[in-house]
Amino acid sequence: MPIACGGGGIPVSRIPSNPRTLQGVEAVIDKDRCGSKLARDLDADGYIILTDGGGIWKDFGKPTAKEMAEATPEYLMGTKAGKNFPGSMGPKIEAAIDFVEKSKSGAWAAIGDLKDVEKILTHEEGTLIKEDVKEGVIWRDRGEEDVETPTKLSKEPHKSG
Repeated sequence: MPIACGGGGIPVSRIPSNPRTLQGVEAVIDKDRCGSKLARDLDADGYIILTDGGGIWKDFGKPTAKEMAEATPEYLMGTKAGKNFPGSMGPKIEAAIDFVEKSKSGAWAAIGDLKDVEKILTHEEGTLIKEDVKEGVIWRDRGEEDVETPTKLSKEPHKSG
């Protein structure tokens, strides 16, 4: 499992009046998008983005919060998932969507917590993004059980509001 696309290096550009001279410029390398492109270039079947906050949530941080177990790129774009968190979850969701949409048929992406990497691979934790999810989303049903116990998937469609 390759781990790649970290930051590093110094961004520069050539000075138009003296093309042999370089000057430093401000730039940000989006590691999530970089990883998505690398995974596509490698013709990977899947792309996993590890976070310190789990998968994709509705009402994150509120008592009504619930996590998506599976979602389609279309559903995520339609609900503008991650737009309230442009510096953290937003770029991760965009990179996952980009990977699934621009990769070979059947490709998938997953977003989840670093400590749950094994369970992300078995779809017990995190959010799986793929093209074929019935009704666009499946919500993770944790009920009253402890977060550390295995979860069940809810087939109940998302209701906006």
